[in-house]
Parts: sequence; structure tokens; C-alpha cells
Amino acid sequence: MALAPTPIRLSKHHGLGNDFLVCLAEHLPLDAVTRARTWCDRRTGIGADGLIFGLPPGPNHDDEGEIVMRLFNSDGSPAALSGNGLRCFAQAVARAHDVADLHLSVSTPAGVRECTVQDTDEPHVVTATVDMGVVRPGPAPDVAELMEAVGAPVASVKRWEMGDIGNPHVVCEVDDPDEIDLALAGPAIEGHFEDGANVHFVTVSGTDELYHRIWERGAGITNACGTGATVSADIFHRWGLVDRKVIVRMPGGDALVDVGDPTTLTGPATYVADLLVPDLGGPGA
Repeated sequence: MALAPTPIRLSKHHGLGNDFLVCLAEHLPLDAVTRARTWCDRRTGIGADGLIFGLPPGPNHDDEGEIVMRLFNSDGSPAALSGNGLRCFAQAVARAHDVADLHLSVSTPAGVRECTVQDTDEPHVVTATVDMGVVRPGPAPDVAELMEAVGAPVASVKRWEMGDIGNPHVVCEVDDPDEIDLALAGPAIEGHFEDGANVHFVTVSGTDELYHRIWERGAGITNACGTGATVSADIFHRWGLVDRKVIVRMPGGDALVDVGDPTTLTGPATYVADLLVPDLGGPGA
């Protein structure tokens, strides 16, 4: 009789409602895309916005950091970086080492990112500060062409700009993000770009404060986006509308962005549960 495969251990975390499954493993499975689609499905799987693998540095991975992070969105597409994902990942590593506080160097496709985890008085919640790197210019769309292609969903956009922090973002200034139909406007704008893009509708909501709603490439409407909050704060700072330290308010909660070189993102990460799931049988890479 063949032995049943050993179940795979996952942990689930969320950063301001942006939720991730974390798998600390020795190898990246060749069927990582299938696992992401299967486990992240909210009807037939566990449910999450993305699946993160934590891998040891070695000849097959970047070795500049202490640990390697690979992220797949819920649709299976890879993502180079996620601010909320980094915080959740750092919390998962801290829990695996049974420590409350931790400093960690993480190798990502966007480069090495430094993460600091600090315990809080709230059970299962840590505060994490992550190095997000530097926001670079994104592809510059022809605004008239984009308006014509997208039409009504963006009629209320006052101005926009693209930024890249390992993944591309379209930041749109509007009077009231809550008036935007994200399910219509998000994919309409994303579809204008060959490789897709994260789309954000943002307004200044107070002194050095932004209110921000999100459509994420590969995940759809989400409660928070760390890379998007970072890019939005950087762009609004360069527009002269906020200072360097910016509170970004999102449906899932608030994060602090400190614009600089590098820009940092600070916010909570919340442990949800440990899980054992059946091995899908995919080999390691």
C-alpha cells in the first residue's frame, strides 16, 4: 500500500485585510502556480489574495538575503513584491523561530528587502516595518488615448501617474474614491497595459493623509495594498500634496509610508491560523 503524501504546513496571515498563505519550504514546487490557484480560491480552497513561499538561499535562488520570498497572486501570476505580503511573511518567519521580535533580510525578485517585526499587546498581531526600495517611473500612458480607451469609468480622474516598485501601479487622483466603481474602472484601466497594472484611486483626506482604494493585478478588489500605498504616497509627495511621512487610509486599515531612499512601509500583520493541506504531488524545483 502506497503511503499517503505528507501534508503541507501553511500559515495564514493578513495585513489590513490583504490576506496571504505562507509556506516555508526547502524547494519551490514546479506546480506553484497550480497551488496558488487551488489554495487561494475562496470557494473551493482556503481563500487568500496570494500564496508566499519562503525558501533557503542557495544556488537556485538569490543568496543576498537570509531567506528567499516568492509570491504568487490568487490567479497564479507571480508578483515581485508586496508590502502587506512582506509584513505577513516576516511574521510567519518570526513565528517559525518562536520569537516575538525579528530583523530579517528577504531576497525578492525586486531585490533584498529589510524587515523588522515587533510584538504588540494585541494577540496574534505584530507591527512590521519593511524596506520598499525606491519608486521608479512607470510606463507613461498617453492620457487622451487612455481616456478614449477606458471612457466613463475614469471621467472623474483629475490626474494620474504611473510608478514602479517591482510591480507597476497607476495612481489616479479623484475627489472621492468611494464614488468609483472599482469592479468597472479597475479592469478597464488595467487592461490598457500589456502587462497589466495595479490601479489606485486616491484623494488627500487630511494633513499628510491619503484615502486610497485598490484594484490589484491578479487579485481584483482588495482591502489594502502595501506597494500601492507606497507608490501613491511617493507620487502625491512629488505633487506637493503631502509631506514625506504619510498615513495611507485603506478599507482594511491604515499604514504609514515614510518616503525616502529607501521608502519604508509600517503597519500591522495578523496571524490567522496554521493549516495542514494535502500535498498536490508536485515535485520541487
